[in-house]
Amino acid sequence: MQSDPPATNRRKLWRLKMASHPGVAVGAIVFICVLALLFFPDPLVNKFIKPRVAKAFAKAYPAYSLRIADMNYSILKNSFGFDSLMLSAVNGTFSSNVGPVFVSGIHWMHLLWGGSLVPTDYANSVVEAQNVVLNFPQSQYELRCGPLRVSVPDSEIVVEALSFQPVGDDEQAFAGSAFRKTRYRLSVPQVTVTGFAGLELLKGKTYRARSARIHDAFLDVLINKDKPHATKISSPPMPNEILSSIKGILQVDSLSVINGRVKYSERFGVGSKPAFITFDSVQVLAEGIANHGDPDAAIVIHAQGTFMKAGTMNILMTIPVVSQEFSFKYSGSLSRMDISTLNSFFETANQVRIKSGVLQTASFDISVASGRASGSVRAVYRDLHLAVINEHTRSEKGLFDGISSFYVNTVRIRRDNLPDKSGMMKIGEVNYTRKRDDPFLRFAWSALRTGVKDATVFK
Repeated sequence: MQSDPPATNRRKLWRLKMASHPGVAVGAIVFICVLALLFFPDPLVNKFIKPRVAKAFAKAYPAYSLRIADMNYSILKNSFGFDSLMLSAVNGTFSSNVGPVFVSGIHWMHLLWGGSLVPTDYANSVVEAQNVVLNFPQSQYELRCGPLRVSVPDSEIVVEALSFQPVGDDEQAFAGSAFRKTRYRLSVPQVTVTGFAGLELLKGKTYRARSARIHDAFLDVLINKDKPHATKISSPPMPNEILSSIKGILQVDSLSVINGRVKYSERFGVGSKPAFITFDSVQVLAEGIANHGDPDAAIVIHAQGTFMKAGTMNILMTIPVVSQEFSFKYSGSLSRMDISTLNSFFETANQVRIKSGVLQTASFDISVASGRASGSVRAVYRDLHLAVINEHTRSEKGLFDGISSFYVNTVRIRRDNLPDKSGMMKIGEVNYTRKRDDPFLRFAWSALRTGVKDATVFK
């Protein structure tokens, strides 16, 4: 006959059974949660995770406000999906709407226990977004792009269908000011940034990348010269001011523009056809982009393009990195071209038609110190012949137009500017001081024009 186990053993077995019950309960709860996340993740994510994500973001980045639409989650891919995100600056400088958005690789489980997001939580994250729209209310511009992919582990950013332009048309862009303005429209099919420091960027202290490549960009610049210069508004920032305003460290080893286009226009009446010049097949390489360095540090820009579809222009520009004043240097050359191709600008801007003229070669060397440009322009040309035209009819047949044309061609301009036997020729003097409302590109072009005018026009 089998005897009963001792009382001490029975008590031990009872304790083991009781101790196993909480473990079974916890295991069951975990199993149920996993099943819920696998089969019914969206309701749980929207009820428990979304509020914590918004709270953690607000704590980590108090200068911004984040609103999240419906979320979905894939436990197998550790991927969140958002129907849309609305991000805005608390100070009202910008607002944005993005969606749909997919984010994967974020370490987030600690949020369930009251944790907060830190930059290291994004070390393996990848963000893919569509229909990105950023609005800048103060300037009334907007930035849009199509597919956007940011990969922190690959240190890569790819942006497609990027555009930057006013919210309305040109008339709306100019109507808000009684003074002269510059309107920009930028279209870029693709931008690729490699070697960027993603975690440093999230900390907000460093903006560092190895290279940025811009493909097939088109920049359209228009100035409404039918309005007067501004006198009491802030002037557009120059490169030195932009660099010094960036908080933290900026460093981009190289930036390249591949097969870009530029159109620069000046308008002299509402709804009128503007004067314009163009650059096509533009190739640009900028190196040493930074906002820190020794006193000799500089951004060096090499550019080449086809000017007015007629001549090849090369430009070298050097911009000091830590300069406290608006100073830089630029030089370049222009190959042989038919000067009459400039009629798209001069007929409208100066009421002058170039009847003939051949530029054999041209070069310029300009230095800017504290907003004042000086330098020289060498232009070798021959057979320059102009006709003064009527501002309204565009005709050169009027009596006074004919008299003006005769005066211009015989007294005002040099028909030829060729080296003599000793190699001497007229060298144009650059002399231009920045106007308060001059943006960077207009200043550089206006300074160059003073040298061209001095090389071709008698005093």
